[in-house]
Amino acid sequence: MEMSEAARTTTVAVESPTLVADLITLTKPRIISLLLVTTIAPMFITPAGLPSWSLVGWVALSGYLMAGGANAINMWFDRDIDDRMVRTRLRPIPAGRIPAGAALVFGLTLGAVAFSLFWRFVNPLSAWLALSGLAFYVLVYTVWLKRLSPQNIVIGGAAGAFPPLVGWAAMTGSISLGALYLFAIIFYWTPPHFWALALNKQRDYRAAGIPMMPNVHGVHETKRQMLLYTLMLIPLTIMPWVIGIAGLVYGVAAVALGLRFLQLSWRIMREDGVTPTTWKLYKYSLSYLALLFVAMVADRWVPFGHRAPTPQMLILDQPAAPGATPPMTMDMSDSSHSH
Repeated sequence: MEMSEAARTTTVAVESPTLVADLITLTKPRIISLLLVTTIAPMFITPAGLPSWSLVGWVALSGYLMAGGANAINMWFDRDIDDRMVRTRLRPIPAGRIPAGAALVFGLTLGAVAFSLFWRFVNPLSAWLALSGLAFYVLVYTVWLKRLSPQNIVIGGAAGAFPPLVGWAAMTGSISLGALYLFAIIFYWTPPHFWALALNKQRDYRAAGIPMMPNVHGVHETKRQMLLYTLMLIPLTIMPWVIGIAGLVYGVAAVALGLRFLQLSWRIMREDGVTPTTWKLYKYSLSYLALLFVAMVADRWVPFGHRAPTPQMLILDQPAAPGATPPMTMDMSDSSHSH
């Protein structure tokens, strides 16, 4: 029977994504956008002053490629469980649009290019830190812990805390206490953020055989752990203001954003089961981290509320090239925070 004219006009052809679109999907661009915020924002609050726009550009490009390479390798390794999960089975590899081997080569290539760009246009320390983040995400989280332990996102999630170290090192050629506070903020933010998602996706993780916290220890214990991590997170977010690398405006923003995070965590703790509040917390956690780091940058241009940073212990430094001027890492009296 011939299709009617009305039916023909309402039929929409569903086209497969292009190869370019699939390659971009392998890099997980939505996740990388948040990683780039937490990489670039610290560049504006180091004792080395303001970054040049060219340096920001190279860090952003190299950071995207390194994180994209890590994500592509992750999708290659997880192709079997992605095929069993509703939210991931249409990804390029399980859907059969990109061969697994090609995705692995793509990911390794992105990582190698990113490392060379960091080394050539930024500095060697930032290159090694970025590569360490990729290795931690692939080897510690993806290969080792994700399928083994409900603490996978706690320990393995530290990979997502490398970006502030990369941004700090890009500016100063070193890692000091201030950079480690930024690392710790993301480290303690990750469990409540990701477990909020895991609570809503328990069936998927159960079907894939991944031992996420809600599937192993139950909903109530997961909520309790989320609340505990939130209570540890909030004081950490205030430390950049306490040690003077960020000003009063950032401090106020950190407290206000943290109180909302705590309110939502407390609400889901008091509610039975998995409620819409859990999904609300997950969505808020994304905005929370982005706004927290944006507040660091905005604070940099506010003409009040700053004080001299306290002296910080140098944790990691790269040797200066012969005849080169040492990076401004220990001059904590730098005027970059005075207006």
